[in-house]
Amino acid sequence: MSFLTAEWNDLLFINYEIDSKLLEKYVPKGTELDLWNNKCYISLIGFMFENVKVLGFKIPYHVNFEEVNLRFYVKRFENGIWKRGVVFVKEIVPKHAITIVANTLYNEHYQTLPMRHTRTSDANSLQFKYEWKNDNYWNSIAVKTKKELLSIEKNSEAEFISEHYYGYTKSNQKRTVEYEVTHPKWQQLEVMDYQVDVDFELVYGKEFAFLQDQKPVSCFMAKGSKITIEGKKSIKE
Repeated sequence: MSFLTAEWNDLLFINYEIDSKLLEKYVPKGTELDLWNNKCYISLIGFMFENVKVLGFKIPYHVNFEEVNLRFYVKRFENGIWKRGVVFVKEIVPKHAITIVANTLYNEHYQTLPMRHTRTSDANSLQFKYEWKNDNYWNSIAVKTKKELLSIEKNSEAEFISEHYYGYTKSNQKRTVEYEVTHPKWQQLEVMDYQVDVDFELVYGKEFAFLQDQKPVSCFMAKGSKITIEGKKSIKE
């Protein structure tokens, strides 16, 4: 049985190209940075975590909630194949129990903050907005899209960013925690406009304050799907 089943819906990806040297100390043992066209990406992502079940059971008041995370991309060579995964700098949710479980069992970097979202539409477009409150300041990311669902093109930037199926975290200097995430290939909505209003230094620390003034290289919106998060395993190099 999967450790967790859920839906990840309405995923807003805001992507930045950064110097790979800035991420080296965050790379877990046994993995290496995964680049796309020799570019190193970090992504700010907002989405809805819905219909959550842990070991097949719904936890009251923890079934539907927002998440915003900052992540980058790694890969690990094992048994003749490359496993492509992500490392989270920080994951923000509005539920303390989620933070405790993820940080304790998976060595993740969750933080609990007040959050809210809106999903609206008009005749020609859809609008999505994710907000989280830190020191009385409401950070937000928002997007306006067309309504038609489109395929994510093979070998595209969006495919690279959306199709990493493992999570990696540092257990200690010699061990790495690996877990698998499963989901079908996603479809996307064409982005018409987007906004980023985030105090990066306040939320992510001085090391990522430079993102405040850096223009994203891209933004895309994935519809999402059912997902599973499998049990973890420990890797020792």
